[in-house]
Amino acid sequence: MNRSDRRFLAVVIGLVFAAGIGFSGAALYLVYTINPVHTDPAAVPSTVAGVPAGRYSGAVEKARSLARKLLVQENLPGLSVAVAIDGEIVWAEGFGFANVERRAPVTPRTRFRTGSVSKTLTAAAVALLYDRGRIDPDAPVQTYVPSYPQKQWTISTRQLLGDVAGVHRPRGDSVDNLAYGHCTSLSEALKAFADEPLSFKPGTKYQFSTYGWVLLSSVVEDASGEPFSTFMSREVFKPLGMERTGLEGASDDTDTISFYFPRVMMRPNLGLQNGLGADYSCFWGAGAFLSTPSDLVRLGSAMLKPGFLTAETIRLFQTPLQLDSGASTGFALGWKVDTLQLAGAPARLLHHRATPTGSTVSLSLFPDRRMVIAATANVTHGDAVDPFAMQVAEQFAR
Repeated sequence: MNRSDRRFLAVVIGLVFAAGIGFSGAALYLVYTINPVHTDPAAVPSTVAGVPAGRYSGAVEKARSLARKLLVQENLPGLSVAVAIDGEIVWAEGFGFANVERRAPVTPRTRFRTGSVSKTLTAAAVALLYDRGRIDPDAPVQTYVPSYPQKQWTISTRQLLGDVAGVHRPRGDSVDNLAYGHCTSLSEALKAFADEPLSFKPGTKYQFSTYGWVLLSSVVEDASGEPFSTFMSREVFKPLGMERTGLEGASDDTDTISFYFPRVMMRPNLGLQNGLGADYSCFWGAGAFLSTPSDLVRLGSAMLKPGFLTAETIRLFQTPLQLDSGASTGFALGWKVDTLQLAGAPARLLHHRATPTGSTVSLSLFPDRRMVIAATANVTHGDAVDPFAMQVAEQFAR
């Protein structure tokens, strides 16, 4: 436990003491709460998919060491990571436990909740339909979803993809709080927000939207003329070899992760508990997919060179939108766009990250390096997972 964690514990003990439990009660509570899953990096079990590419063996060993240390330092039950370069997966390995109680291992085939990283998959489907002339990104969304009521302003598919459409449902202090529930169809999911007015004039503001991507799922369904899940499976996942990706609840799969949640103040390193039950069936392409890092880097690799999509479409979906004011949103069509230092040089980065209930997910594309990295953990608020992915990128970029 580092100095920061010790200071944080002191604050927690003080709060518990102030609440009247007393120091001994606080100490007992913390002893019960902090039960680390892993204590020795060298003892963290792992399962690798095949033999890592020889030229990257040094990078793999360093990244593997970083992964094992991460599980111990952050008290992550399990972690999975995959790296693809030039469209080839050069490393995929699972660490730790998919289920702590049973000591079931994480393998590269273990599926995690992807949360809002699901949006990148849905964006790929829209891009494919655009390539096929089935979607005009600037047509009113009712062109494809006539059941979605007209609003005070017209909104387009492009605006939905760029999170500038203003499709939200205010609930309390949150402007994008999609309530859990069970939905058996997309039309049922749309009913949760279809009658709400737009939160702002489209194109004037960037704001993360879950509802907008539920609506985009319906755009895919209507433009393709078949169920959303069917189109995704046959036209996106199968061609890209994403055999471990699908909507949660679609089938019984014993190789899906067990979900965990921090016991104290959203800090996994202060103890874990079983994840709260969550039904993502109303999220559809906004957050309902299960996948693996290997499948996610396959999707990411398809965004880096023509083949699955045309070069023009790839450029379009990687270009940040501009607001009516002329300011850039820094967000393209499904992807956050940044620049960072990698191996001593500036590198373009397309990425998405998420923390759904019981998972933390990071997906990063480095077009200049033709490299894609995905990392997932089976605990909410695993904030160190995304920085870990950047450390992995540094190793493979050298």
